[in-house]
Amino acid sequence: MRGPGRRWGGASGRGGRLIGVEVPRPVEFRVGTAAMVLGVLLHVRDFLGMSADGYRMASMGWSTGMLVGMALIVGGLALAARGLIPVGAFSRRPDGGVTSTTYQCRAMDGARLSRGHLWLLLVLLFALVIDVMKPATLGFVLPGLRAEYGIDRGEAAVLPFVALLGTTVGSLLWGSLGDRIGRRASILLATLFFVSTSVCGAMPYFQMNLVMCFLMGSSAGGMLPIVYALTAESVPARHRGWLVVLHGGLGAVGGYLAASGAAALLEPRFGWRCTSRRVKRCRRSGSRS
Repeated sequence: MRGPGRRWGGASGRGGRLIGVEVPRPVEFRVGTAAMVLGVLLHVRDFLGMSADGYRMASMGWSTGMLVGMALIVGGLALAARGLIPVGAFSRRPDGGVTSTTYQCRAMDGARLSRGHLWLLLVLLFALVIDVMKPATLGFVLPGLRAEYGIDRGEAAVLPFVALLGTTVGSLLWGSLGDRIGRRASILLATLFFVSTSVCGAMPYFQMNLVMCFLMGSSAGGMLPIVYALTAESVPARHRGWLVVLHGGLGAVGGYLAASGAAALLEPRFGWRCTSRRVKRCRRSGSRS
């Protein structure tokens, strides 16, 4: 157990706090996050630049902006993770050799639900909705993905398989990571991975879509057990059962509704083009001719 007032990074006092999360190297974390976001924006710029071709990117290849953006994403993510993960987190004694201290603790299981509890549940619910959106979105993108890359159903089925495989691997990795660096820091790290791999929709090659989908699946799968663990640890015992069940139900429903709503709003203009409405129009025009 760590001594009072000591951080994982030692007694240098260089660490800081960000939205309630202890950040041992805040400068590295901020610079890495900024570089990662810039890399994502470079991919978004190339995606919007293909509007004249119906946002069809399968034949464009790698542009200079995409290569620079990918380098910024990889380097920025590594730098941000280094700034977030405490020093000695993966050693046998993560406290850096500090002598253990005995504390007198009293469980807060009999406490009432406070505004802090409700705020934490709301934030975790938002994270859970984003997490559930990942597998739900696959059903909406597969038809257009098949049409653009010219692949059959068997090849397209590899995408959800890879995504679910990443979810399983991420659950195992982040479950152990949460015990090393803390629940909140693990959620923040999963969010960074999720944002950095959001460029999977701008990949010009199907193989790169698989890689990005696996990494995004690992971050989504990693966030899921951490959210439930943090919820169960933070809520008083007499409210824990129904709140965890309600939390999971609202997250699942909200995730599927958000995925279907986003598909309905974005796919007709930006998304994969062969939606049912456009296919019907093409067939009708072909039959008339």
